[in-house]
Amino acid sequence: MATYDLTQRIAPNLDRHLVFPLLEFLQERQMYPDEQILKSKIELLNKTNMVDYAMDIHKSLYHTEDVPQDMVERRVEVVARLKALEERAAPIVSFLQNPNSFQDLRANDQHYNLQMLHDRYQIGPDQIEALYQYAKFQFECGNYSGAADYLYQYRALCTNSERRLSALWGKMAAEILMQNWDIALEELNQLKEKVDDPKSFTSPLNQMQSRIWLMHWSLFIFFNHDNGRTLIIDLFNQDKYLNAIQTNAPHLLRYLATAFIVNKRRRPQFKDFIKVIQQEQNSYKDPITEFLACVYVNYDFDGAQKKMKECEEVSFIQTILVILNDPFLGKRVEDSNFATVPLRDEFLENARLFIFETYCRIHQRIDMAVLAEKLNLNYEEAQRWIVNLIRNSKLDAKIDAKSGTVIMEPTHPNVYEQLIDHTKGLSGRTYKLVGQLLEHAQTQAAR
Repeated sequence: MATYDLTQRIAPNLDRHLVFPLLEFLQERQMYPDEQILKSKIELLNKTNMVDYAMDIHKSLYHTEDVPQDMVERRVEVVARLKALEERAAPIVSFLQNPNSFQDLRANDQHYNLQMLHDRYQIGPDQIEALYQYAKFQFECGNYSGAADYLYQYRALCTNSERRLSALWGKMAAEILMQNWDIALEELNQLKEKVDDPKSFTSPLNQMQSRIWLMHWSLFIFFNHDNGRTLIIDLFNQDKYLNAIQTNAPHLLRYLATAFIVNKRRRPQFKDFIKVIQQEQNSYKDPITEFLACVYVNYDFDGAQKKMKECEEVSFIQTILVILNDPFLGKRVEDSNFATVPLRDEFLENARLFIFETYCRIHQRIDMAVLAEKLNLNYEEAQRWIVNLIRNSKLDAKIDAKSGTVIMEPTHPNVYEQLIDHTKGLSGRTYKLVGQLLEHAQTQAAR
């Protein structure tokens, strides 16, 4: 397994169709032998209805035009099953495809819709169940657009809360696979409401597992949506989601750490998150989380510089490019004939800023050459970078060109501001504690 590759940790928490983009990324980056990736794809496809795709990969893997007989038989079976489901779902599909008829449905009034369908169109529960099965089968065949439409319509008719929840998961997966990020985000928000409702689950353990699935699925959305890097902090850093990460998915700390680093606006929760990084060092660490530990826990600037290098370039044989080789962080943007990874550049820029800010807090006069080394820049680059930083952020510092040093002006924190900050923090913690007590009481009452 390639160092720091999280695919084997992430994949069990995804729908198998969502694993395909990860395998495509690994194949593109050539992190594993092509043969190994293709075999993994066939293994995944064998549990879906995408038989034609499986046949194409088999031909590519074994360099032949022949395919196994079981694949041929499986294709015949899938086609027959698809036709049977089409016939069963035909009445409800015909109704939904008629704009005039579809307008008769009422939003969020499933009981009225069911009665109306029965009285006017002789469509009953069997046909509605057939719509769900047909949508699910379409999804398994790789027709995500058709599946998304039918699952959306099914939710307007279904009265079974468990089935409605399943349809919501399927709809979000389909939108992710079609890269409709705005719609996928809407589905994610709806799903979060359901996942946070204790009444939707038989036990707290099932609820925690659903939160873990939701966070894994959300990675596709957050690292592709324009506002995703802020939204991931809002979701992952909530106490109940952070507890789930620490309990069963500490590898997700990589993505929350990255979001904190590239986020221009420092969050008040950042200090608490650093404590989590410190607590989980024995459970999970990689160059990104270790970078934060070096700067904010150990104040080890040499170590931070080393971790920055590990994120940027290969320092040792077993150290890979963490950001570039991560399917969520390493998204490439094609510009003419040149490909860039925007998040990598943002990470390195902000990582330098983190080092500089922390280094300045504990030094009044800093040698420019030493600082350049800590920032992983040459002397001229470091000088330009610091000048721009002082100019843009109004940093209370000046450069002594003769001695080649940066002189920091001492700043003394206002006592009243500190008191206000601590009071706000206490109020926030009290609010969270009350919320947890109420949630526990509701869970006990539901039982």
